[in-house]
Amino acid sequence: MRRHLLSAADLSRDDAELVLATAQELRSLADRPIKKLPALRGRTVVNLFFEDSTRTRISFEAAAKRLSADVINFAAKGSSVSKGESLKDTALTLEAMGADAVVCRHWASGAPHRLATAGWSRSCVVNAGDGTHEHPTQALLDAFTLQRHLGTSSGGLDGRRVAIVGDVLHSRVARSNALLLRTLGAEVTLVAPPTLLPYGVESWGVETSYDLDAVLPKTDAVMMLRVQRERMNASYFPTVREYSRRYGLDGRRMAKLAEHAIVMHPGPMVRGMEITADVADSDRSVIVEQVTNGVAVRMAVLYLLLGGSEPAIAGVPEAGGAR
Repeated sequence: MRRHLLSAADLSRDDAELVLATAQELRSLADRPIKKLPALRGRTVVNLFFEDSTRTRISFEAAAKRLSADVINFAAKGSSVSKGESLKDTALTLEAMGADAVVCRHWASGAPHRLATAGWSRSCVVNAGDGTHEHPTQALLDAFTLQRHLGTSSGGLDGRRVAIVGDVLHSRVARSNALLLRTLGAEVTLVAPPTLLPYGVESWGVETSYDLDAVLPKTDAVMMLRVQRERMNASYFPTVREYSRRYGLDGRRMAKLAEHAIVMHPGPMVRGMEITADVADSDRSVIVEQVTNGVAVRMAVLYLLLGGSEPAIAGVPEAGGAR
């Protein structure tokens, strides 16, 4: 792997498969009495979050601690950033503190890339979501979840069909998934109203559709997206009710899926708008599993960036090998 993880495009197929294979080993820790490994003992991971987050920040914190790293959580609210400190000065401060890895979520697209390439810090940088640009570790955990349920005999996703439905325009999750799933051999279809498909989407190498009902029967997995109204400065659809009628996943629509097909959502969900409660809580839903898998995948990313290039726990005793 490269020194930083800024985009799903940074990952070759071999890189992605190494992350997923390492995550598969680390996933077994969730079932052990002791869930820690000494792999990153003595290393410091900083969660640098300029945007509110629950799942991603806690997931990275759990991942780093399970690898025995020291963790510093930095939130922009109430910090020097709220007093006007620049990204550069924040980065220099973290460098002075000896951060080995910086997990950065920022409201501005490109901020983690700037942090990694401006020469302000020698830390590894992981993009935990930047504006409407990308969220590569979310794509990795989604691919890991898909692989566990739909993996081919070779272990990949070749030929599997994934529909990503909803607010593609504002979704960094959709962008990263479109890149990564194609790298892993899956066929991706973006389903959204015309107003919520980004300009230039034809260059992504995916199919697009405005008709969810036509796409569902030939889909192996359907990934619903939250409508990000906080990022909208115009009316992208007539009403919430109309959006839900055309693009929401309910029991009637779920019945059109093949028996093996699964339902995904990166969270947080708006129940009743993009997905109904009965679908979110159904046996076809892997939404809670995605959260569990997220810790294993983020452990794998941190380990491979900071620790080594081979799977992480071969030969480690069942007790976990750490105190």
